[in-house]
Formats: sequence, structure tokens, C-alpha cells
Amino acid sequence: TRTMSAMMRSVLLLAAAAGAAAYRMPTHAGMVRAQVASFSRSSPTTMLAEGQRHFLHVNDLSGEEVREVLDLAKEIKGLLKSGDKTYKPFTGQTLSMIFTKPSTRTRVSFESGFFRLGGHALCLGEEVGIGKREATKDVARVLAGMNEMLMARLYAHSDMLELAEYSDVPVINGLTDFNHPCQIMADALTVEEVLGRSIEGARVVYVGDGNNIVNSWLELACVMNIDFVCACPEGYEPSADLIAAVEASGLGTATVLNDPIAAVKDADVVYADVWASMQQKEEAEAREKIFMPYQVNEELMAATGKEETVFLHCLPAERGREVTDGVIESAQSHVFRQAENRMHAQNAIMVYCANVPRPAQ
Repeated sequence: TRTMSAMMRSVLLLAAAAGAAAYRMPTHAGMVRAQVASFSRSSPTTMLAEGQRHFLHVNDLSGEEVREVLDLAKEIKGLLKSGDKTYKPFTGQTLSMIFTKPSTRTRVSFESGFFRLGGHALCLGEEVGIGKREATKDVARVLAGMNEMLMARLYAHSDMLELAEYSDVPVINGLTDFNHPCQIMADALTVEEVLGRSIEGARVVYVGDGNNIVNSWLELACVMNIDFVCACPEGYEPSADLIAAVEASGLGTATVLNDPIAAVKDADVVYADVWASMQQKEEAEAREKIFMPYQVNEELMAATGKEETVFLHCLPAERGREVTDGVIESAQSHVFRQAENRMHAQNAIMVYCANVPRPAQ
């Protein structure tokens, strides 16, 4: 049953989060992984209105539900692109957006999307002091009392889980150090648009550090048939337990390779991200030496053996480091469609989680 499947995914990913601590991670992220291990990975739903839900991990959804959200994203995007401004499911509603980590795409995509669907979004920053100035569970209950939905972009995944645990309105994960589920939903939408087919069966090769983007791709592979490969230097692999969770699902596949040329062969998608995240900038120089062989350049793209291979990057990009200017500006690159699709994918996620009327209703 769906309930049992959700429970199994929760058990597998709880084990994965706990096991992640055994692998090399930046100091801050390692602390995050340890915190995550003390929480259930399933999304709390007991306090939500009937039909509503949180979105904290890609595999909070079943494969069928991911398909439903992607199809909904395409439908709502089509309405917006056509100039039809009649679909306003969030009229009279507010979304509070909590940021402990700055962003361009996350803020603009959520704020613009919620506005286009009839609502008003509030951007909250350091004044909230989540987990510092005020307990996370207190912030959750205060904001839930004044808003119909919360979105948070945080460092600590434990804060995200606690926010959802104490909120009686849907909480959307805009990013943590552990994962980035909204980004991967936008990525899947982009792949389907560009390839003209379902993402199921696609070979997606991520080249770089085994970070939160990788974790969310692994979450997707737990519920859908994708062939996911992480090409990274030795010692920078994603959690072996997350990879085991993919294998246990019997749906997708997950492989780690240290040879980027071998990894990208036959890739439908080649994906890059910065080598040093915001809290790792002091490591940037050392990381550049380690990761330079993993730069996505014209030679690496040619090694796929397919002219139609799609290049993606979650942005912001450090051109000349993880990707060359030539690749990011090439016809194979769809990074700006991908960025725009953050809004369209998230519109669908918010509609789905809030259980408001769909366009056809």
C-alpha cells in the first residue's frame, strides 16, 4: 500500500542519513547529517488539514505522485505562458518564506509564482533567527497561525524537519544542507521538456561533489526508474546508504564512478554544480585542485557520444571552474530554462501540497 511504501522509504532514508556520517563531508554538512539521523525522514502530516501535506524530500512522494506533480507543472506553466491569468488558487492567501541562506532563484521563483497564482509572499531573513533568536517550533506555530503556507531555505535539515513537525500548514523545503527537492523537480521538468519524453529511463550523470543536489537525485531514483551516476573524486562520494536505498527500491539505479570520462558515456543529462558551497568558500582553492579533472568542458560533453545530451546546472555557476563558458553557452545547455522551471515546478508543488483546486476543476 502507499502507506507501507512511505514507511519503507522513511526507514531506508533514516538509515541512509545515519550512515552518511561515516563518509567524508565538510564539517558543517557532517554535523547536519548527524542531526538528520535523529529524526524520522517521513513528512509529518498529523496537524495538517485533510488532503494537505509537506514537501521535504523528493521521495515524500511516490513515483505516481511525482508524475502527477510534473504533469500539473506542465499544465500550470502552459496557462501562464498563454497569458491566461484566470487561475488564482491562492487568492487572499499568504506564503511566508524563511531564509537563513541567501538566494536569487529560490526567492524570486517562489515569490513570483505565488503572486501569479493569486497570493502574496513575504520574505523573512535574519529577523526570524530560527533556532537562535527563537525556537524553531515556536517560529513554526507563530507563522502557521498567520499564513496558509511556509517555505524555508535553511542550513540545518533538522530545523526543516522541526518546522514541519510543529506547523499545521504545508511546509515546502526550499533547500537545506542535506537536500534540495524543489530543484530536482524543476530539473526533471526541464529534462522532460527538452527530451520530449518521460525522465524515466534517462541516464543522468552528475559531475562534481556528492552534495545536497546528489542526495535529492538519489531520492528521485528511490521512486522512479532513472539511471543516476555520480562522478566525483575519491573521498567525495555521496552516502553509500542513500545509494543502498535506491537499490532497495528496485526502481532506479545509482552508481558512483571516479572516472568522469567513463561516467558520462551515453548520458542523456550531464549535471554540474559549484565545487564549494556557501559555507565551504574557505576551501575553494584546495577544492579547485581536486575537482579540476571533473570540469564539464567540451571534451567531457563530447565523451557522452551523443549530440543531444543535455547540460544542466542549478546555478549560480562559477564559469571556468566546474563548467566552461563554452559549454554553458552551447546549444546543449538549458540552464536558464531550468532556472525558470523552478517557478513552474514549485507552483505545482504548492498547489499539490495545499490541496487547492487544479486548473481543470
